[in-house]
Amino acid sequence: MGACYILYDSSSRCMCITGLPAIWEDLSDGVPTDLSIFGEDIAVRLDFLRSSLKQAGDHAAFEVDLGENGIFEFRCRKVSIPQHGLYSILSIVEKTEERRRERALRTLLMEVSHRSKNLLAVVQGIASQTARFSGSLEGFLQKFRGRLYALSKAQDIVTDSEWRGVGFMDLLKAQLEMCNPAKIAQIEMTGENILLSPNAAMHIGLALHELIVNSTNYGGWLGAPGSIRVSCRMERGEGPPFITINWHEDLQALPAATDQNLQARFGSTVLEKVVPVSVNGTAVYTMDSRGISYALRFPADVNE
Repeated sequence: MGACYILYDSSSRCMCITGLPAIWEDLSDGVPTDLSIFGEDIAVRLDFLRSSLKQAGDHAAFEVDLGENGIFEFRCRKVSIPQHGLYSILSIVEKTEERRRERALRTLLMEVSHRSKNLLAVVQGIASQTARFSGSLEGFLQKFRGRLYALSKAQDIVTDSEWRGVGFMDLLKAQLEMCNPAKIAQIEMTGENILLSPNAAMHIGLALHELIVNSTNYGGWLGAPGSIRVSCRMERGEGPPFITINWHEDLQALPAATDQNLQARFGSTVLEKVVPVSVNGTAVYTMDSRGISYALRFPADVNE
């Protein structure tokens, strides 16, 4: 809508009204007044606003939030009319959409700040845990870069979804393409493409990165197609729903794992501690001569 204008004489008597918004109407029988048009609350504020303006050029404004009827800005300016003295011109402009956009932007900026802090905390945790379990600077840099890249990939997918979340299968395929695209056909994927929240997606992306890298170096991808099975399912029962992610690698067709490989596979703090804690869940990571299994279980409401 366009602006509404009301002209008041030096006695604050309404002289002219143009473009009055439909939510207000003149209920007076004679000369319209602020009280007859806007009601007592706005009329009192307008009287105070006009009385605070002492000379030509002075101006002031206030806003009124009418809930479902919108947000309006009342702006008054004193003008000098030759031979008539000081008049007041009141403009009324609807600001509903502008204010809603501003609130949405503030909310978005707060969310970006919150997520940035969370991301920095994740990076700090990755650096700390990687350093703790690295035997050399070269080993630390290699692992740390890989984990940062995995985190970055998950972040890209989340951003592309406009922060609505990421399907588990989509996240898995993205991590596979990043780490070992030639081996994607060897993996058997079953279950649901459950939508993961941005926070859950980033941490589960890290877990998938660990599993994929370890499998590439020591496990199922050294074997036949189908030796790796991944599933994602929603557990629905009488209590709150849970999401369960399972990763299993068949090692029966491989040479016996060496002690070095066993330690390399079983020593992942990211899988056993960092990821489950981040999604308020639990994780079980086991290895024996038959295979390697990782199960992550966490409440579905972590996605909300």
